[in-house]
Formats: sequence, structure tokens, C-alpha cells
Amino acid sequence: MSRKVLVLGEVRDGSLRNVSFEAIAAAKTIAEGGEVVGVLAGEAVSALGIELVQYGADRVVVVENDKLKQYTSDGFAQALLAVVDQEKPEGLVVGHTALGKDLAPRIAGKLSSGLISDAVAVEAAGGNIVFTRPIYSGKAFEKKIVTDGLIFATVRPNNIAPLAKDESRSGEVASLSVDIKDLRAIIKEVVRKASEGVDLSEAKVVISGGRGVKSAEGFEPLKELAAVLGGAVGASRGACDADYCDYSLQIGQTGKVVTPDLYIACGISGAIQHLAGMSNSKVIVAINKDPEANIFKIADYGIVGDLFEVVPLLTEEFKKLKVHS
Repeated sequence: MSRKVLVLGEVRDGSLRNVSFEAIAAAKTIAEGGEVVGVLAGEAVSALGIELVQYGADRVVVVENDKLKQYTSDGFAQALLAVVDQEKPEGLVVGHTALGKDLAPRIAGKLSSGLISDAVAVEAAGGNIVFTRPIYSGKAFEKKIVTDGLIFATVRPNNIAPLAKDESRSGEVASLSVDIKDLRAIIKEVVRKASEGVDLSEAKVVISGGRGVKSAEGFEPLKELAAVLGGAVGASRGACDADYCDYSLQIGQTGKVVTPDLYIACGISGAIQHLAGMSNSKVIVAINKDPEANIFKIADYGIVGDLFEVVPLLTEEFKKLKVHS
């Protein structure tokens, strides 16, 4: 059964986030040969429409308005609902990001629709679209299908491989005028506390520190290693609570959930709350002085040693590999 599926492209600092392309790949599976329509909302974002097409969207609808310059749930909900009203889709896919987790339930409520959140896999099987999502802090997985109405889902970043970019693809990028009104809040300025560089939630490599880093300065070796590997720096709640770093770096049940190709845990004991945020990483390396640390139970590779000795050695070896590669 072919379907029309809308995909919300998420823009940050003038560029599309990778999860937008992953959402298109998921939408292709849901569409089963039907049409995938990208949606962009913001100020001066129409130029990004062709990139959604190059990653698999058949066409793109753009809602531009100066009231959409900064994300607000009121403004973006009005924009997306207007596109839904025009296109009458059978499916809708949004990234499971801070924006998506705020916006998707609101849209589902307005449409009286169900919502499958935090999907890590999408497949067509037995005449149904089957979504896989983690439960019990990632200890188990459940499979869900939509039996009636709109197929609406959010997809976790770094889990569904995007289609290869094809710069030869072409598709219509059309504008839709929407009168954004009755905003309960207007954001004048956004002050980012997160560090510059790779987006933690989408990073392929994450170097994370816990209480074992001992101080804010203790994160410097981790930052150097992350820079060499093109990755991002994260932290346990213990490190954040100790004021070694900002809470924007927190990974865990009450922080960000990450699923990188490589996760290196430095001085992290492995509390269950932290494991909930990173246990689905593809390869986990643990560095800890305590051989009985819980983190070793889920690690693919473990190094028992002082992180301040081990991390610099790793950094130097990776530098050598990069020179000879």
C-alpha cells in the first residue's frame, strides 16, 4: 500500500541536522513506494529544500515566516498543521530530538492521532509497518504497528541509516504561506551553553567523562581525543553535579540519549541511569581504575588504568594512525 509521508526537516544554525535525512529514510519505508514530502519551517530556509530532495524526498513544502526564526511549539505547530491540512498525508516522521519530543506530542494531540516515539528501526513486514523502540531504559525492545489512522513516529538519531546523497535528484520546492498568530511566547535570543563542534546527539564518536576526571581541567584530555577523532564530549550526571562541566553534556536517563559508532567512557562507574543513555552504542570502550566498575559489564573493550595516562596514549596513537592513513 503506497502512502504519502511528510518528514519535518530540522534546521540548526542554518544547516539541516543529520536526523532529517535519517527520517527521510524511515519515511521511504513507511511510504512503500508512495510519495515522501519534506517540510521546512523557519526564516529563510527554502534554500535547504533541495538538500532534502537529494537525500530522498520527492518534493518539499516550505513555510517561511519571521515568527519562525526561533523554534516555539506554538509557531511550528501552526506551520506543520497547515502543511498536514494541505497535503492530507498517511504518515508523518519527525526526529526524536529536543524539538521533536516537544512538537510531536502537540501535533498528535491536535490531530487526535497516536504517536510511536523514539523508534530505532522501521520495517515493512506482513502488510504492516513495524517500529522497534527501546523500553525499560534500553534493557528491552518492543515492536509496534499502527492499525488505524495516521502513521506518526519520531526516530532516534544515529539509528536509521540515511540514503546516499544524490545531487542529480530534482524535485519541486514550493512555498506555503501561513499566518502565524497568537504566540504565547516570543524568543528574542538563544544563548547556547553547549560547546562548539560536533552535535552530541548526532556524533559518531563520543568521549565521555565521569567523576573520575576529578575537575573541569580533567576534561581537557577528553576534548583533545574527541578533536582527533572528530567526535563530541559527553559526561555522566556525577560529573555535571560536581560542576566539572555543563549539564548540556549530560548523557543518561535524565540527559541525552546517544547511540554513536564508538563510545569511550572515561572514569565512569556505570550507574544504571547513565547506561540508559548510551548502552545502545555500537562499540563501547571503558577506561576505569576499578576493575569491578559496572561499566565493564556492558563494554566491548575494557582498559583497567588511570584515564590520565591511558587517554593521552590513545590520543597519540590515533594521531599516528591519521598521519599514515
